[in-house]
Amino acid sequence: MTRARGASGSLVARISEALRQSIRSGNYPPGTKLPSEAQLTQAHGVSRTVVREAVAALRADGLVEARQGAGVFVLEAPGAPLFSSQNIDNTRVSSTIELLELRTGVEVEAAGLAAARRSPAQEEVIFERHFAVRAAMEAGQSTVESDFALHLAIADATNNPRFREFLTMIGREAIPRVVLERDGQSVERATSYIELIDDEHQRIALAISKGDEEAAREAMRVHLRGSQQRYRALLQTRRKHII
Repeated sequence: MTRARGASGSLVARISEALRQSIRSGNYPPGTKLPSEAQLTQAHGVSRTVVREAVAALRADGLVEARQGAGVFVLEAPGAPLFSSQNIDNTRVSSTIELLELRTGVEVEAAGLAAARRSPAQEEVIFERHFAVRAAMEAGQSTVESDFALHLAIADATNNPRFREFLTMIGREAIPRVVLERDGQSVERATSYIELIDDEHQRIALAISKGDEEAAREAMRVHLRGSQQRYRALLQTRRKHII
């Protein structure tokens, strides 16, 4: 089972990178439509699931957008954003905490709106992304990509595009899990941390599914504030080592 998931993850990375290169090289200029899911499946010799995940990665990068009933289209190269993740120093835990505080101010409300406005299809995507995080965790793979995709799915379920734009501006830096690896955390501790995240994600997804706005807000608040507390604890540990 683990090998199958690992192979699937490698295929997703390969197909998404191939599509990125095609976009960068001008084979798919801005405004053009990507080949259909069936065409990509046949051209690359992979499953529809792999193609969907590869395209989802491009959407997360802001390279393409899906238009209902029309297909997936290449977007214009983004200009210089008002907010730039390049100003975030990922070697500093304090920067991670600052970013988590900013996300809390936005994503708590996003969870509430998602509970009130989500469509059945959007609800299904939220659970698919949640289970993808769990699958990556069980396979011993990085969960950063799938975690970010889950938060984007919740943003999409608000049916207010500004929430996705906010997360896209931050990019994958919104998921600061790499700090654990940089600090040499044990595999056991990292796994325990991700299992806790998985439980928090489950509470958020269930509250959105039930249409419980306040429970969804509270679950997201607990998730992001809990992350702040965990990284503050890491910061304190670093200080002890310095002292």
